[in-house]
Amino acid sequence: MTKFNRNTPYNNLPQLPPKTNLETTTVLRKTIEASRSLAQLNGMLTNLPNPTLFLDTIHLQEAKASSEIENIITTNDDLYKSIVADKKFDNPATKEVISYKEALWNGLKIIEKRPFITTNLCIEIVQSIKKNKAGIRSTPGTALKNLQGETIYIPPTGENVIREKLDNLEIFINNERSIDPLIKMALLHYQFEAIHPFGDGNGRTGRILLLLYLKLEKLLDTPAIYLSEYIIKNKAEYYSKLRQVTEDQNWESWILYMLEMIDYTAKKGLERLKSVTGLMETMGEEIKNSLPKAYSKDLVETLFRLPYTKRQFLVDAGLGTSKTVGNYLSDLEKTGFLISEKVGKEKLYLNHKLMAILEQ
Repeated sequence: MTKFNRNTPYNNLPQLPPKTNLETTTVLRKTIEASRSLAQLNGMLTNLPNPTLFLDTIHLQEAKASSEIENIITTNDDLYKSIVADKKFDNPATKEVISYKEALWNGLKIIEKRPFITTNLCIEIVQSIKKNKAGIRSTPGTALKNLQGETIYIPPTGENVIREKLDNLEIFINNERSIDPLIKMALLHYQFEAIHPFGDGNGRTGRILLLLYLKLEKLLDTPAIYLSEYIIKNKAEYYSKLRQVTEDQNWESWILYMLEMIDYTAKKGLERLKSVTGLMETMGEEIKNSLPKAYSKDLVETLFRLPYTKRQFLVDAGLGTSKTVGNYLSDLEKTGFLISEKVGKEKLYLNHKLMAILEQ
């Protein structure tokens, strides 16, 4: 094998699968643990009365975290307000996060119709993220540098070379059946990031592919998991482990990192989901007791779909006329369930206890 040279394009990036023993005892033990955690999360999501209820919130949280890895920073408050309010927010970071969430939704719709991960799907995702007609990199000069400005990696160069690498990745993802799906997920993520097929948006596209892959493999029926949150907390290790594969073919260390990410994130997701569903149940009972005229199951679900709500959301849910639901929201604020805020010409209502759980 040609030795890796960080100063020349990595056109010799080896094809998948690697010619090494991937399923070491340590890896297999961690695979079992991560699979179990993922199955528990999937079980809880499947058993929710309305499994789509929290999807908007979960996907926005993942979008926020994934964008933060690329130093695109927004607050939960700005993000949720911008989704709910009619007033247009000019914060470019918030717009980028919302574009990421839309790209994830688009990707999910595409794989429902065509259950494969393909080069064309990757292009559709990056175009949705970047809101442009980006395609495969065709001009040389892409180099990844560290904080000191030193080149640490030059991805494959030349559109034909990149497409050839993506073709191999596509075949590996859709046809390889002898490797455990979670180990396979670690391999495909490394390979996509190493190919680095686009001028911009590779990291975010690669992280969306992880969520789509979990759904395709039926490991998570509803891709409700914040994978990027783990990467933010362990960012230096993430890039270090990627480099160890490139420079030393150290696959075990990278696979273990990715399995730990799945295990940690699934466990945390399960706890967060329990907290949110517990709060929804408690708050529902409290509203029923203190505001019986306003209470309905649909009202409570509307208050938990996103941290912010507004009069129109309740009207759209069939909970009454604008005047009636306005009275409901006013009563919910007086009794401390919601906090109102004027945004532009409209009033938004914050479910502050839900937001507190999301901020943890």
